[in-house]
Amino acid sequence: MYIKMFFSKLFRRIAALLFVLLTGIFTLIATLYGSLPDSFSVQEGQLLTVQKILPIGVAYAPEGVAASKPFSGRLAGEYYSVDLKLLGFIPIKSAKVSVVGKSYVVPLGTPFGIKIFTDGVLVVGITGVDTQNGTENPAKKAGIKLGDVIVQIDGKNVTVNEDIAAAIEKSNGKAVKVTLRRKNMTFTVELQPVKSQIDHKYKAGMWVRDSSAGIGTLAFYCPGTGIVTGLGHAICDVDTGDVLPLSSGDLVGAQITGVTKGQSGIPGELRGRFVETVYYGALLANGDTGVYGRLKDTPQNQDAVEVAMKQQVKQGSAQILATVDENGPAWYDCVIEKVHFNDESPTQNMVIHMTDPTLLEKTGGIVQGMSGSPVLQNGLLVGAVTHVFVNDSTRGYGIFAENMLATAKGLGEEVLQKAG
Repeated sequence: MYIKMFFSKLFRRIAALLFVLLTGIFTLIATLYGSLPDSFSVQEGQLLTVQKILPIGVAYAPEGVAASKPFSGRLAGEYYSVDLKLLGFIPIKSAKVSVVGKSYVVPLGTPFGIKIFTDGVLVVGITGVDTQNGTENPAKKAGIKLGDVIVQIDGKNVTVNEDIAAAIEKSNGKAVKVTLRRKNMTFTVELQPVKSQIDHKYKAGMWVRDSSAGIGTLAFYCPGTGIVTGLGHAICDVDTGDVLPLSSGDLVGAQITGVTKGQSGIPGELRGRFVETVYYGALLANGDTGVYGRLKDTPQNQDAVEVAMKQQVKQGSAQILATVDENGPAWYDCVIEKVHFNDESPTQNMVIHMTDPTLLEKTGGIVQGMSGSPVLQNGLLVGAVTHVFVNDSTRGYGIFAENMLATAKGLGEEVLQKAG
């Protein structure tokens, strides 16, 4: 009797332990599935290796006739499939591997000023208008929302704030047709202006913005095309948080004049001014992975470095190239604490911890204006600084250099095609 009860309890405990173990394994596999990307790039002559806390095995999938060709011998432009397995035998997911040639760029760490003019006029505020009939809001009534981009009024293009003010005043109180762009949609609404009791002018009940300016850091440029990258994240409107749609813009020189040190809860910033006499080139793109332009004059006698693929980025010591005073770019020590293969957040691929005592003394860590500062590890360009943690100025996010390079290469191809 007692023996039977003993084995019954033992079996229940073993079953419970197996359940916990299997649940943990399934949870781990699900986590790894979400954290591993669907695609990788490897350079010619290399095989894919993936570093995580637990070993990730890479099984090369056969491809019929092509299977006889060694995977390490694949040429740029070719691709194949792999199966990623936990501990080398538990399946996680399949991924596509593209073979690329080695890419070399010149890291900069140079401060720059940016002037951006929007494609259309961005709605950054909706407000009531004091009329003789009380407070009215024409824009809200018409269905206009924060973040909408006004591209036309009554069929005429608008490019600056004054275009909208002039069109509304010229309406003399008659309804106007406003063409909007909202995300990927373009549509037209009818807006009925109202007369303000304050200045007796017709109003639309909205605040708009047609340009922006600021200071950041150039990350690198591509020697073959002169495409230069900066920030590592998009320029967004301060009121709406939306990416500013680019019409045109300029990259100019900037001089750092001081630093407001960062502290817990209060991000610091680099203080500086534009140097109008230094013109780097025209702005070509403002996107999720940064701003991109083409250099008017390519710097001479600067050493190029190889760009790392994302799976080559490791936890461990690294350096950033940043300008935090009038002495220009300098190297500062840091540690890459975490690496995220997160395709949904292309600007938050690394957690970077600043450890250099000289930099910590000057800035307190990462501050606004350092976005775009290139990060090197083991002689390879692995990424650029993008954000600071508000509650810990010594830490922040970084973007993979591979992500920025992909956009730079696309723009470079366009430049070469136009030149040809």
